[in-house]
Amino acid sequence: MADGLAARAAAVFLLNAVLGEGQMLSQIAADPDLPGPERARAERLAAEVLRNLDRADRVLKPLLRKAPPLEVLNILRLAVVERAGGGAAHGVGNAAVSLVRRGKRTQHLSGLVNAVMRALPDPIDLASLPPPMLPRWLRQPLVHSYGRDAVAMIEAVQAKAPPVDITVRASATEFPVGETMPNGSLRLFNPGRISGLPGYDAGEWWVQDAAAATAARLLDVGPGETVLDLCAAPGGKTMQLADTGADVTALDISGPRMARVAENLARTKLSAKLVVADAMIWEPDTPFDAILLDAPCSASGTIRRHPDLPFIKDGSELGDLTALQAALLDRALAWLKPGGRLVFCTCSLLPDEGEHQIKAALERHPSLRVDSARMFWTRDEWITPEGGLRLRPDYWAEGGGMDGFYMARLSRA
Repeated sequence: MADGLAARAAAVFLLNAVLGEGQMLSQIAADPDLPGPERARAERLAAEVLRNLDRADRVLKPLLRKAPPLEVLNILRLAVVERAGGGAAHGVGNAAVSLVRRGKRTQHLSGLVNAVMRALPDPIDLASLPPPMLPRWLRQPLVHSYGRDAVAMIEAVQAKAPPVDITVRASATEFPVGETMPNGSLRLFNPGRISGLPGYDAGEWWVQDAAAATAARLLDVGPGETVLDLCAAPGGKTMQLADTGADVTALDISGPRMARVAENLARTKLSAKLVVADAMIWEPDTPFDAILLDAPCSASGTIRRHPDLPFIKDGSELGDLTALQAALLDRALAWLKPGGRLVFCTCSLLPDEGEHQIKAALERHPSLRVDSARMFWTRDEWITPEGGLRLRPDYWAEGGGMDGFYMARLSRA
């Protein structure tokens, strides 16, 4: 296949699966015959189109009398995003026409695609257009909680490809050059192939968003303490906890995802006891000094890294998720030693999955207290009235933002 066309075809395949079938990018198998770099390029292209879908459609709308079939529309969207990213008009246009000619159901529209390619403005500045708005089911409660200006800033951050954050082992001697964030994470801009960076093969660090890395730091475990990482996959927090010298048990319901935890532990030469089980059924042999519960949630705080989420979720699962979060929290609290502590966290922007969960837990368990979530680098306005820590994508926006997270540390009064 012509240079670059295979990756573009794979990107369109991914877009069709997300926008036409409601599949998650992380669960779609791209062309297995594609070399690794081309597969990575396809994933990057698809993600960039999803981040800029509304903007690309604004560019295309004056050039289309009616919407073409989804596959053709996705080919056009991809071309707009490539052009906006500096792609040559001739090369991008030829690739779009070639892609549409390959399909029996689309080849008759090659003339339309060619005409649209020729009519596209030059240059295309997507960044000058309003960023895509969050879906109503998510935007409305966020506006109520944080205000319109904050939500607009969140949307602006989510419209940009995020930098890569890594957590470096305490004993590491080899790692990439990057910007040290206030919480200790290392931020990399345009790092290229992750597995080729210094210290990767030696297991000196792992990829982990700065916000996600904060939960284990809030738990503050030490050597010899018994710790449970509940809902552990893909294992970033497990590795953080193990790196302290703690005796870590990592539990997750998903065998395939737990296999990734095992791979990450092997690469970093860190150890933890891995358990594949349903936390609503499993019981520990002995209680723990500390527990980290990263509860299943809407993942609404991770849209900057997972731009497919607004297109595949509608909020209908929130009731079941919040009930599960409360049940998991109640079970985990029963597994703590006297004087033990638990960090509850969710990668969600919704107070129903954060602040409201802790308020309800305090009512159910009068002996509970919320320990201070203040750390030397946190800002006062990030601390919530009940004592938790609220992190949002618009924090550190000038440096690339962070994922949205809520976390609180609980102990017995």
